[in-house]
Amino acid sequence: MGKFYERLDRSLTRFIRDQKLFFTATAPSDGARINLSPKGYDSFAILDDETVAYYDLPGSGNETANHVEDNGRLTLMWCAFEGNANILRLYCQAEVVTPKDPRFAEMLALYWPQVNPRIVRQVFLGRIESIQTSCGFGVPLFQYVGDREVLVDWAEKQDAQGTLEGYIEKNSVRNDAKHAIRRGER
Repeated sequence: MGKFYERLDRSLTRFIRDQKLFFTATAPSDGARINLSPKGYDSFAILDDETVAYYDLPGSGNETANHVEDNGRLTLMWCAFEGNANILRLYCQAEVVTPKDPRFAEMLALYWPQVNPRIVRQVFLGRIESIQTSCGFGVPLFQYVGDREVLVDWAEKQDAQGTLEGYIEKNSVRNDAKHAIRRGER
């Protein structure tokens, strides 16, 4: 049976910190498709019991940022793949903190000092509106082997070549706007 919370407590915080993977979900106001993305590395931070953040590396498109800028809605989800079954969702009102924002450098230095700030596309800052847990009995057991370093290595290489900024700019357009599937068209 699901339970609702208004803010993070010790147990929920410990659960989040024990997970190696989380998911982000957003949707635009205009009803286009939902964007769901997995996130890894040690990219998530709990700022206080009502505020969270994660850094975002450049990758395929920038759907999450476009949707958050549209309506501010962001859902974060963790599943227990080891230990006791559990699913945790944070429903947030979010904002995108870009490298031009003075908070960007401050947040990276405070929460992720080991990360090269030049390869971080943006930081998502979420103010928790509601928290929900559910059983997670249907989630399979998996064993964590390690992070894939491919994305970090690629971003570092692009940065060294001076092409990362152009790539980030090119991928700032909403994918669902570029590839919209209209009713009746397939």
